[in-house]
Order: sequence, then structure tokens, then C-alpha cells
Amino acid sequence: MSSVQSSKISSPKKQRLLSIDALRGFDMIWILGAESLFAAFFVVTGWPIFEMAAHQMEHSPWHGFTAYDLIFPLFIFLSGVSLGIAAKPLASLPTDKAKLILRQGIKRLALLIAFGILYNHGWGSGIPASFDGVRYVSVLGRIGIAWFVAAMLVWYVSEKTQWLVAGAILIGYWLMLSFVSLGGYGAGDFSAAGALNVWFDQTLLPGVTYRNLPLDPEGIFSNVTSVVNALAGVFVGRYMVKHIATPKTLITRLSIIGIALVAAGYLWGIIFPINKTLWTSSFVLVTVGYSTLLLTVFYALIDVMKFTQWAKFFAVIGTNSIIVYLSTSILDWKYTAKSIFGGFIQISPAGVQDILLFGGMVFLQWLVLYWLYCRKIFIKV
Repeated sequence: MSSVQSSKISSPKKQRLLSIDALRGFDMIWILGAESLFAAFFVVTGWPIFEMAAHQMEHSPWHGFTAYDLIFPLFIFLSGVSLGIAAKPLASLPTDKAKLILRQGIKRLALLIAFGILYNHGWGSGIPASFDGVRYVSVLGRIGIAWFVAAMLVWYVSEKTQWLVAGAILIGYWLMLSFVSLGGYGAGDFSAAGALNVWFDQTLLPGVTYRNLPLDPEGIFSNVTSVVNALAGVFVGRYMVKHIATPKTLITRLSIIGIALVAAGYLWGIIFPINKTLWTSSFVLVTVGYSTLLLTVFYALIDVMKFTQWAKFFAVIGTNSIIVYLSTSILDWKYTAKSIFGGFIQISPAGVQDILLFGGMVFLQWLVLYWLYCRKIFIKV
């Protein structure tokens, strides 16, 4: 899930923007257990603001958008930002170095797909004995595919072509889901049982789907539009590099871009619903817009205004994001937190118990990551 193209244990790049690692860590903390703290605080205080925040920490049932829906696309966007900042066309590099970068990219894609399968089946009943019982698609797999396709475009085609591809994907996907029918699916049906995406998952997807549903949330066809989230990150990262010498102007323009994209996404959503599972074109615009705004805020506070102390808390998480994500499936952090803090939790008032439990989960995971951070151990894919 990190933007570096090697699976080696290494130190981060010297010129890496702290705001990117901090935002990646801020994004990740909500799947470590922090998302449950809002509901716990509401129980204790009764304040409506915590109830509203707790609602935002749940995925939309189908059409619509919540803050929790942004976690996944923001990660893809940030992988693209790193590409836009660092990557160059391979034709501009020596042949041997270009081949090495390409091999590393393919290796990264394969590892993320493999880790995604591990995440899906590294718990519960374990990895199935039959290949037909494996869920091959995953969050990590989608991140790998979106990043790899974006990287190939950055490496091999012009910037103009990259923009054209992004636009063609968004418009083409909208037209496909709106007017094309396959096997009785599609033709404007945007439901969980009738969308065109269902045909792809039922016909072409090997193994099983998430909870054996007709449509997998990380299914085949919706991978196409997720590439635009990565490409948008490339465009923003490249824009930041070009205008880094005028930070005030950069912040203003990025803010305008972010607001415009969010507005355009909601307007498009009137006829093409904002939907995370289908990863609709309107969903792409909304998530890219919010991602751009968040990056702008973090960049302004951390890299421009130099408020860096708080950022390091999140950077500890963001620099080892692959470990963070895998650990939430492989390790039972709630059990560990209860084992260590159980006595304090039990003697606490009922409403406070969940705050201590979920806060303890986040704290323990952060301590492990901080231990790695202090020793400059950054496990990347």
C-alpha cells in the first residue's frame, strides 16, 4: 500500500513530503479501531456531534457517500501522488534501470494481490483447501491494479494521453453502465443485483465473492474507474512539484480544484449515482475532490506552516501502512487490548469501557509501529 516500488526494508526518501505520510497515517487510523471511538464518546456524552461522526464512520448502504467511504480511494490517490512526484517516463532512463523499475512494478502488483488474498483468508476458517473457495479480489489487489496501470501510463505515454485516458474511462464507464446490457444486467440498472458489474463478477470472476453476494465490492469491472483515482493523484503530485516554489498559490489552486471536483461529482451523481461498490464516475470525482482538499490542508499545515509535531504521530502509521492493514486481519487487537487493559476497563463506568478498549487498541498498534519507526524499519511493497 505504500508508494515505494520495492519490497525491501529501507529508509524513506530524503525529499519525501511529511504531509503525504501523515495523511496516509491519518487515513489508516480509522481502520485500526479509532472509528469506533465516536460511538463510544456519544454514549458517554450524549452529544449529537459524536452521533453524527459515528454515522460517518460507516459505509453507505448503497448509493450515497460518507467519510468512511473515502478511506479506500484516498489510499489509491496518495499512491498516485507519490508517482506524480517521483516517477519519470522509462524512455528517459538507462535501459537497465528502466527494466529494473518495470520488474519492481510487476513484483509490487503480484505482492499486493497475494497479500490481499492473505488478508481475506488469514482469519476465521483459514485459507480454503479448494481454489474455488478463495476470494481473489481485495482492497490490496485493487490498490495494486490501480497503481500499476497508472504507473504504466506514467512510464510509457505522454501527459496528454494520461489525461485523455482518465476522461475516457470516466465517460466510457458511465455510458457502459447506463446503456449496455449483458445477460440481462445493466442498461441503467444501478442496483446491487442488476448492475452491469454483476455480470462481470458472475461470469468472469474466479473463486468466491464477498459474503457470496452477486456483486463483489472489489469486483472486476469497477477496477477500471479506480485507476482514475490513482491518475488524479499523479496529476496532483506533478502539479505540486511544478509549483512547489509558490506554496500560497499552490494551496489556493489545489483548494479550488478540490472544491470544483466535489461539486462536479455531486452534480453528476444526480444522473449517475455516487456509489462506492460500483465505483461510479461520480464517486471518483467526489473522492478525488475530497482527497485533494485533505492533501492541501495537510500540506499547508505541515510542509508550509511547519506544524510538524502532531504530524509525526500519523506518519508513524503511514510509513508502515502495509503492516498496519495486514495486522487488522491477522491479529486480534481487541483481544490483546482486553488482555493488557482488561482490569482498568472492567472497573471503569460502562460508557467509558468502550473508549478505553478501542483507544487501547489504537495505542498498542501505534506503539508497535513506533518501535519500527524509531529503528528506521519501513516494510514496503
